[in-house]
Amino acid sequence: MKLFVEGRKSTFSILKAGIQKHDRVVWFHMASLGEYEQGVPVMEKVRQLYPQHKIIVSFYSPSGYEIKKKSPLADVVVYLPLDTAKNANSFLDLVHPGLAIFVKYEFWPNILNELHNRDVQTILISGGFREDQLFFRMNNDWFKKPLEAFEHFFVQNENSKLLLNSIGFQNVTIGGDTRFDRVANQLQQDNTLDFIEEFVDNKLCIVAGSTWPEDESFLKEFIVQKDLDLKIIIAPHTIHLERIRNFQKSISVPSVLFSEKAGKQLSDFKVMIVDTIGMLTKIYSYADIAYVGGAVGHTGLHNILEPATFGIPIITGPNIEKFPEAIKLKALKGLYTVNSEEELISILNTFMNEPGFRLEAGRISRNYIQENGGATELILNYLKKNFVKTP
Repeated sequence: MKLFVEGRKSTFSILKAGIQKHDRVVWFHMASLGEYEQGVPVMEKVRQLYPQHKIIVSFYSPSGYEIKKKSPLADVVVYLPLDTAKNANSFLDLVHPGLAIFVKYEFWPNILNELHNRDVQTILISGGFREDQLFFRMNNDWFKKPLEAFEHFFVQNENSKLLLNSIGFQNVTIGGDTRFDRVANQLQQDNTLDFIEEFVDNKLCIVAGSTWPEDESFLKEFIVQKDLDLKIIIAPHTIHLERIRNFQKSISVPSVLFSEKAGKQLSDFKVMIVDTIGMLTKIYSYADIAYVGGAVGHTGLHNILEPATFGIPIITGPNIEKFPEAIKLKALKGLYTVNSEEELISILNTFMNEPGFRLEAGRISRNYIQENGGATELILNYLKKNFVKTP
């Protein structure tokens, strides 16, 4: 909350310093880090297509801003100010975008209405809509008016398109999810991490990514089994050293923190806890099995596409109903949900003891990524035809 409040105090001064009146600007807005990752493939292409434009990125959440405030893809990164009429006018006076791109959701009425009033070209990419949103529940034009700012909606699925059609919006294209393009590109990167290679030591490796305390509690019974000749890497979603220390003490097996790895023979440890951020995607490249956190409780399932692109079977908790990509991959049998520690141990044992089953689930995951790419190209083709560049 302190970051949320204090960070916004600098928004307008950062914009004044970073944008001049003569600058041509493309503005991307995203809620948090996950939406940033969805925006990356489009930002990269916009940078190539319009090199004379500045790219401005705004975040609502500290978890996005604090990690990406120095993003090399953007010329300026700021918190979105609170959505008042005065702030909307001040923000858009400073940014003066020729094009505004919103990622997935974040529908702030004052800002969207002002974009519409100023006739700024505005599109939504990788959009996701649900029946319980006010646009569709309330028979009132006031709730849907902000959506009139969007010149075009690129949505992830048929249901989102039908929902928008039901309230009068026909300017909708099913474009899929740009995250598929983002994670597919990861295969072209150098994913080498020497310390992980030393730790894994050519053994079977389970990576538990973006875990919360309830996930770690789920995993503990499996971890403490004595006769397992494998490696386990845990990358918590939030880095709270006291909680990490308490968990480390509770598992009673040889374990090492990333921050304390210097000078140690990493291959001697069974568990590594990654008490830093920014490495998880590369770490997944060393996994034989992935566990993705957030779906045991109700904090929200984290990114399953990152491990899937490396051809890894995925395990997660049961609460995936708001995550269509997880529902689909589960139906294809590349992802498995578990309701208890016993179920988790059972599926992990199956993956370990039946390599054919494990490899087939991984193949399904990889194919799912490869077959669902192309959203970025669809959006870029639209921009090439429709983006009226400012003089």
